[in-house]
Amino acid sequence: MSHSPFLGSFFDPPDPFLLLQGLRFEVVPSKFKEKLDKASFATPYGYAMETAKQKALEVANRMHQKDLRAPDVVIGADTIVTVGGLILEKPVDKQDAYRMLSRLSGREHSVFTGVAIVHCSSKDHQLHTRVSEFYEETKVKFSELSEELLWEYVHSGEPMDKAGGYGIQALGGMLVESVHGDFLNVVGFPLNHFCKQLVKLYYPPRPEDLRRRVKHDSIPAADTFEDLSDVEGGGPEPAQRDAGSRDEKAEAGEAGQAAAQAECHRTQETLPLFPTRLLELIEGFMLSKALFTACKLKVFDLLKDEAPQKAMDIASKVDASAYGTERLLDICAAMGLLEKTEQGYSNTETANVYLASDGEYSLHGFIMHNNDLTWNLFTYLEFAIQEGTNQHHRALGKKVEDLFQDAYYQSPETRLRFMRAMHSMMKLTACQVATAFNLSHFSSACDVGGCTGALARELAREYPRMQVTVFDLPDIIELAAHFQPPRPQAVQIHFAAGDFFRDPLPSAELYVLCRILHDWPDDKVHKLLSRVAESCKPGESPSSDSLFLLRRSILGSSVTRRPGAVAHACHPSALGG
Repeated sequence: MSHSPFLGSFFDPPDPFLLLQGLRFEVVPSKFKEKLDKASFATPYGYAMETAKQKALEVANRMHQKDLRAPDVVIGADTIVTVGGLILEKPVDKQDAYRMLSRLSGREHSVFTGVAIVHCSSKDHQLHTRVSEFYEETKVKFSELSEELLWEYVHSGEPMDKAGGYGIQALGGMLVESVHGDFLNVVGFPLNHFCKQLVKLYYPPRPEDLRRRVKHDSIPAADTFEDLSDVEGGGPEPAQRDAGSRDEKAEAGEAGQAAAQAECHRTQETLPLFPTRLLELIEGFMLSKALFTACKLKVFDLLKDEAPQKAMDIASKVDASAYGTERLLDICAAMGLLEKTEQGYSNTETANVYLASDGEYSLHGFIMHNNDLTWNLFTYLEFAIQEGTNQHHRALGKKVEDLFQDAYYQSPETRLRFMRAMHSMMKLTACQVATAFNLSHFSSACDVGGCTGALARELAREYPRMQVTVFDLPDIIELAAHFQPPRPQAVQIHFAAGDFFRDPLPSAELYVLCRILHDWPDDKVHKLLSRVAESCKPGESPSSDSLFLLRRSILGSSVTRRPGAVAHACHPSALGG
């Protein structure tokens, strides 16, 4: 008895679209948690395709475990909206929906849908999968929208389950001025592209088409797909079409048919999927260096809050060639960091917020640290792996006895550069670190190696009764004042100079070590944590417990709470220490 080979999931709302194509399917919502790191993807569509794939694989595995047999095909889809380099998914609340729609007002944005077609089979009770992926992009432009109209639409409730905060097929259609591309892709599923992919996978070109070089990019009749739904056995594998049964009037002889079918079989069955993601990884360093160079030339500072400028004008301001500058600007535009129009180049919102050097959440300092030091360190990664040691001596061209004094603090300029890098990252992550646990029962804290005091300010803002001491080297404390904005929390924050390997640590109920441990070898880490442990004040009441907050990586944070105990976190890279 035949069963449906197409097990569709999370289509919103292409279910009737598939019915029109004669496909029988079952809708199975995916339980995959959409928490992929967007920053790890070179392109928005890469993120959408990976999310779609993970959704589909979750359904395939769950159905296999439930029914003890593999579904034939699982189709996953994920739709996102991008504007100014930002990915907009479903809003978390009405305020978030309003912010999204405000960004889209009067602007053109892209709608990407990633689709994954997972072919399933089962052998010895083990699930085997093969994934085909594609994406579709549609350009949509919103009219200029009044605040009243935006809030009226938000209060309708429609934006809350829609990528980008609008549904073009319903009330949201009144916001749209123009659409360039597949309308159904904006609705949530690129049906035309999907059907073409099915044709390529399950209904390859006939031999006579190959000889005549007929472009095989059309969609056949619906009964073609009905044939797919009658497949028996363990799932419909993509295969070449039987030319004899499909077209009795084929002009090719049997020998020609066999050769053409063999070529078709080779194309469809033996060639691997195009390695898009792998190529992005291979060439990703080029994009990083282009971003670093644009930041070093202060391109994003020149364009912040300014009218679009021509490449020649920008080149003269950064003292560079017009030809080279235009190429760099085009690369930044392709990466979604700049917008390019007939009037010239202008910053995207991402560039204004994170790449201009004077922004509150600017990453310019962190980028410059990576460009001037970390880039050179990773040039010697091979040596680091072979030797198991850091490579500062090779990157700096001299022997490094003390990592900070000889590398990061060797001059006032390098010291300030390092502080800007730490300040950039801590400003970005301080709120998440400070609120990971409820610390309201602590009345005092010490940020060991707290640098500019960015985390200390966030702790003071979040916990008004907490007194926070920033403990760092004298040269750092001297420059920390440059990073102190005048805020009410300043009275809660104190700066103490010293060396945490030699000098007594300030007394506190809470000790914080943020981006510290990965810089040192194990013996130094043990010494530091032992000194912190000796300074702890363990007790029975929560207010006298000591807590360590240990940052494990650049972006994430790890929080360990064990009163009176010591935890350890190490940076994964051998370059760090």
